[in-house]
Amino acid sequence: MISYAINRLRLVVATLCAILFLAGCGDDERQHILKVYNWGDYIDEDLIAEFEAWYKENTGEDVMVIYQTFDINEVMLAKIENGGADFDVVCPSEYIIERMLAKELLQPVITEEFLSELDSKDINYLNCVSPYIREQFALLEAPEGINPLDYAVGYMWGTTGILYNCKYVEREDAETWALMFDERLRDKILVKDAFRDVYSPILIYAKTLMARESGELGEDELLPLDYIRELMYDDSDESISLVESYLKRMKELVAGWEADFGKEMMTQEKAWINLMWSGDAVWAIEEAELVDVELGYVVPKEGSVVWFDGWVIPKYAKNTRAARYFINYMCAPESAIRNMDATGYVSSVATAEVLDAMRDDELETVCDLSYLFINEHGEPLEGSEAVHIDDVMYPDRSVVERCGVMHDSGERTDKMLEMWSRVKGDNLSTGMLVGIIAFFTLLFIYGLWRKVDAYRKRQRLIRRRRHHNERKTK
Repeated sequence: MISYAINRLRLVVATLCAILFLAGCGDDERQHILKVYNWGDYIDEDLIAEFEAWYKENTGEDVMVIYQTFDINEVMLAKIENGGADFDVVCPSEYIIERMLAKELLQPVITEEFLSELDSKDINYLNCVSPYIREQFALLEAPEGINPLDYAVGYMWGTTGILYNCKYVEREDAETWALMFDERLRDKILVKDAFRDVYSPILIYAKTLMARESGELGEDELLPLDYIRELMYDDSDESISLVESYLKRMKELVAGWEADFGKEMMTQEKAWINLMWSGDAVWAIEEAELVDVELGYVVPKEGSVVWFDGWVIPKYAKNTRAARYFINYMCAPESAIRNMDATGYVSSVATAEVLDAMRDDELETVCDLSYLFINEHGEPLEGSEAVHIDDVMYPDRSVVERCGVMHDSGERTDKMLEMWSRVKGDNLSTGMLVGIIAFFTLLFIYGLWRKVDAYRKRQRLIRRRRHHNERKTK
């Protein structure tokens, strides 16, 4: 945990230095700067410097990456919309990509000229993205005449589900969204502060209960997948009100709405369940093992969200050449594997090399991933129908088939945000707040101690050298 925080601090310092450098640059120098805006904790940070060297090798040009992060899609979008943030590469989620296309905030990533340039150097990695992922991006809504595949390239994807503490929660209980309303878990529940990722699963759950109560479904029956997909577009007043009523019931039990601190709270057993993304769950499960805490993750049987994040080039980008090269570099199988190892999220790149790297025959879980790992002929890769692999990262076909893809609500988004604000309010419990403050206080103290310790070591070294020089002089 501490080493991770130190690495993050180093990246922040490097980025601040780069921003100061950029402030003194003119337009010519800007062509050697690449500004990347990505989610926090979403890349192998060593790849940033390695890309700079790779870019120099393949183009003969120098580039310096300024890497900045965000935690919420809407925060990122606001910066792009105002035109003052000239980012070259951004990584929004699918419904935000739809909104950016509708508002003409993007320029193409894929052009014939760029593909020809990559092919001539034999460094075209864009075709390493799974056909399944490209199919999902092709379904994004866009203005007439616009092909979403030309404007967005898949980066990471995953599911939204429940992370739970195995000591206090049975897996069977976590297999339904009803767990989020369990009185026994009062003040031990966290919810991801991402209204779309919460709205859609709760709407699915609420509609399931309504169908059972009306007799349309049997007691244990589930909504058909086609209907779940329809619900991904449902932002009617009726449905917003329905979700709000459920979330207000949930709020009475929720300890906090988290953007990033939920992982640490779960590993410290300050919370027992967390509605979160699969990638965060992978990270939390691995960290918890180090302190003998067992966590599990499951996508509830009623259905949920399968989400996709992709690389885009904003309208106001100033270094589109380096931006396209960066996106291509992130699609290389080696980059994909390293990014997955660093973040716990699943890359959109799905080649035989990736499958071999992620397979783990020591795991008991076996997943059908034939929907994801497909060759150029549209056929599943050999062995992809039954793979021993981490099923939190790589959901089985049966799980994906119970999930829908979120879409932009357009002008209705404000209605949903208003509902989210009404529900959320100020709901961070005192205990959770104290825990968060204590965690970051300890982190600050550790950093301060490191600086003091380094200063003392330097002073001891100076004294030894001075003593050594005095002896030589004598």
